[in-house]
Amino acid sequence: MMDSKRYEVAVILINYNSSAYTQQCIESIIEKTASDLNYQIVIIDNASQKDDYLSLENYINSKKHPNTQLIRNHINQGFGGGNMLGVHYSNADFYAFVNNDSVLMNDCLSIIIKTMKSNAEFGICGPFAYKENGEMLPTLDHFASPAKEFFGRNLLEKINPNYYPKRTIKYTQPQRGQFIAGSFMVVNATDFHQVGGFDTNIFLYFEETDLCKRLRTINKYAYLIPEAEFIHYHGISTPQNTAIKTELKISFLYVIRKHYGYFWHQILLNKLRLQFFFKSIFKPKYWPIFKVLLAGAPLSKSLKLKQKIVD
Repeated sequence: MMDSKRYEVAVILINYNSSAYTQQCIESIIEKTASDLNYQIVIIDNASQKDDYLSLENYINSKKHPNTQLIRNHINQGFGGGNMLGVHYSNADFYAFVNNDSVLMNDCLSIIIKTMKSNAEFGICGPFAYKENGEMLPTLDHFASPAKEFFGRNLLEKINPNYYPKRTIKYTQPQRGQFIAGSFMVVNATDFHQVGGFDTNIFLYFEETDLCKRLRTINKYAYLIPEAEFIHYHGISTPQNTAIKTELKISFLYVIRKHYGYFWHQILLNKLRLQFFFKSIFKPKYWPIFKVLLAGAPLSKSLKLKQKIVD
């Protein structure tokens, strides 16, 4: 049941077989967030194994954290679908979509929301990210596009640094980019609703670039807020394997077709086909990816359609 109380921000977390990280993330939110910020936490368990879900449920019940709700999703709906379910159970002016393998280093939520309220064009914002070893983790990035695929990030940043700001420097002031990494994104709820939220056709990857591209159509832009900082234990819930790498290509080509049209979709599809054909000759593990590309990398090959209902 959705909480009838109105909050300033709803923090939406997705748990998928990683309850220990979710618990750590919740603790950091409660510890670092200012007491005068009115927020709720909505956790969507995306059809985890029962033991992992029960561990998280026991933690929530034992801690009795205020304004915290755990929802059991009986089928894994991926990143976009899981977060949209979280939106359904939220009642707030802002949404903070935070990966469960994140730990806040300071009061990220208050810092970002205060900044967004004072700047009308700040449509979706994220904090500065670090890896668990203290290394910088790029937060800004450039849209998936034909230009990026053919020229690469580095050349684009040299040719047009205003449109393609450098990803790997430590900014000291808010910096506009093309999109913010999906590990920690704060967006005004009204703007999010206006552009239709996450595209749930996408199971994993490129959800944030798609969302940020649509927000630009209403003159809302992506900004890094470097004063806010967090640690991201990158990739905990999605270990790399052939199926995940295949999903990456399916999502990429879907977003290209959606935003750049059939022509560029076909050009980049054939580029990937050629690339993975030669990769497969030397490394047979790439054959499954090549076969999906040969079929056109349709959404019908997505992991989304392979999910099963669980108790």
